[in-house]
Amino acid sequence: MSRAASGPGDITTSEAVTLELVDADTTRALGAALAEMLRAGDLVLLTGDLGAGKTTLTQGIGAALNVRGQVASPTFIVAREHPPLPRADGTRGPGLVHVDAYRLGGLSELDALDLDSSLEDSVTVVEWGRGLAEALADDRLEIDLERPRGAPSFDPGVAAEEDPEAGTRKVTIRAVGQRWAGVDLGSRLSRVAN
Repeated sequence: MSRAASGPGDITTSEAVTLELVDADTTRALGAALAEMLRAGDLVLLTGDLGAGKTTLTQGIGAALNVRGQVASPTFIVAREHPPLPRADGTRGPGLVHVDAYRLGGLSELDALDLDSSLEDSVTVVEWGRGLAEALADDRLEIDLERPRGAPSFDPGVAAEEDPEAGTRKVTIRAVGQRWAGVDLGSRLSRVAN
C-alpha cells in the first residue's frame, strides 16, 4: 500500500516495513536481500544510534553487490568508494559509495563530496543522512535501525554494552519515490527475519 500526493513533483512513500533482526549475521542478510533490489542510482539513508547496525547492514549490501574492499565505517574519511568486481558470469553490478554524514555540518559540506558524480553509477548508502541527504534524490530507501538499550548479549560472558553486535535490532524501512512504486518490500524482505 502506498500513499501519493497529487501534483507535479510529488513523492510516493510506501508503507513502512518493520523487521526484527536477532544478530549481526541477520543484519548482513537483510543488506544482501536489499542489494538484490538495488541498482545503480539508488540512494539508501541509514539512521540509528551508534552500534545500531548501520555499517553491518552496509556490509551485507556490499558483499551481495560484489564490490572491492572491506566495507567499514567511513567515519574518519567521510566517504569510501567500492568499485564493482566481476561476477561469475563476467558482468559487473553497480559500485557502492558508503558515506558517513555524522561529521558533516550541512548540505554545503555534503555537496562538496560531489556525490552527484557517482550517484548514477553506484548504490549510495549514507549513514546519519536523515535531514541532510534527502536532497540527493527524490527516490530512496529510508532505513531506521534501533537497538534497545541494555539488550542482552548472545555471549553470556559479555555485557551488552561491551558487545556492539549483541541484541535484537528493530529495523524500519520506507521506500520513497516513483522508483519504488509497486515494489512489495514486506514480502521480499520478510524471509530475512524468519
